[in-house]
Amino acid sequence: MKSLKEILYKVEIVNVVGSTDLSISSIQFDSRKVKKQSLFVAVKGTQTDGYQFISQAINNGATAIITEQLPTDIVSDISYIIVKNSSKALAILAANYFDNPSEKLKLIGVTGTNGKTTIVSLLFHLFLGMKQKVGMLSTIQNKINNTTIESTHTTGDALQINKLLSQMVEKGCEYCFMEVSSHAIDQNRIIGLAFDIMVFTNISHDHLDYHNTFNEYINVKKKVFDQLQSDAIALVNNDDKHGMNMLRDTKANKQTYSLKSMSDFKCKILENRFDGMLLSINNYDLWTKLIGQFNAYNVLAVYAVGRLLNCEEEELLEGISLLDSARGRFQSVRNKEGMTAIVDYAHTPDALKNVLSTINKIRTGNEKLITVIGCGGDRDTKKRPKMAAIACNLSSQVIITSDNPRSEKPENIIVDMMMGLDPVQKKKTLVITDRKQAIKTACTLAENGDIILVAGKGHEKYQEIKGIKYPFDDMDEIKKSLNLIKS
Repeated sequence: MKSLKEILYKVEIVNVVGSTDLSISSIQFDSRKVKKQSLFVAVKGTQTDGYQFISQAINNGATAIITEQLPTDIVSDISYIIVKNSSKALAILAANYFDNPSEKLKLIGVTGTNGKTTIVSLLFHLFLGMKQKVGMLSTIQNKINNTTIESTHTTGDALQINKLLSQMVEKGCEYCFMEVSSHAIDQNRIIGLAFDIMVFTNISHDHLDYHNTFNEYINVKKKVFDQLQSDAIALVNNDDKHGMNMLRDTKANKQTYSLKSMSDFKCKILENRFDGMLLSINNYDLWTKLIGQFNAYNVLAVYAVGRLLNCEEEELLEGISLLDSARGRFQSVRNKEGMTAIVDYAHTPDALKNVLSTINKIRTGNEKLITVIGCGGDRDTKKRPKMAAIACNLSSQVIITSDNPRSEKPENIIVDMMMGLDPVQKKKTLVITDRKQAIKTACTLAENGDIILVAGKGHEKYQEIKGIKYPFDDMDEIKKSLNLIKS
């Protein structure tokens, strides 16, 4: 139990009707989860407005309400706190309720279009391997040391985040590595968190179904750097043209990393193969199991964070050399016939181009590169024709299939993708709506030495169709088709 007065600290309050001298058993923004002595926060979401559920929350036992406007029907003995912004208030309330856990460990955030999951996962496993107590908040899963808590969003809601951070503190964690999505920034889910380091990877075409314009998307990313405190560190990819923009108004200590420009942390690719890369990082040679230029950026960001957290150089380099790629991120298998299959989460034009360019730089040119690609439903439709065109331009053969169609018809998504292809490109394209059959066909078409890329879903173990998530794992389907596991 916490006193309402205590957890209102730093919340921008407009007016109070009733007493703040109350004991609060929990904070909820879903009226269905409200219990006796709960504080209900009426948050305006993308689909529903919590204001409409205030009466239901009170009926379920709420004794205090946070809202941006006072209800017309005031219930006696209920406290109403009017605030400027209920989503901001929720984040601050959550931090206060869980005793501001982000201030009790080193919190490292990673934001950008691509690379978030890989960097966060690599950092977690690096520090775990160096015998540190550490937590992770990511798309794939949340972890507290060796305990796994499955995640449903890139960045959870403010209550989930602070509860998990609090559990990490209880378990003695010194570090937490966290993905920070543009949705979370825009919806104020990370307000009140004390980041020690914020990493910016890059920005490319994504989430325009949500952000409306590319400039809006950029400005949302920039907002998290503008909010950093002067004792924090802002670490940005200096090769991305928006990197310096992120630093423009920040109060944080500014640090940069790059492969192509002058930076605090520099990297050069000396050798690039399907089994890994030889890198030169700040004049130290490093062999990594990860592959491709985009992963060179990821490894460099991990190295930079490690150094900024005062890790010893030799231990850091050795630890990085032992790391494997994150699940579903350029994850490869090879059968006895010499066919190489790669699963990657690439679901943006930029990410797909990076993965295909990486494969083309490594292959000799004699092998076929067969790409299986789809686009998600209920998401940015503008990228669909671009994704298909990139796949055709950089592959020997393309199979266009279904991804997560969600509420859309897969056939309609495929039509959108095909709009990006000219007659020549269409000649090397097959359309197979059933994803399982598409993967099986790609493996059947492949010969000794050929390369198969299955892009879009990566680590996901389901396919979402009309609101139902059906079990589906790209890597499992590939292994079955290449006779690496039994069907």
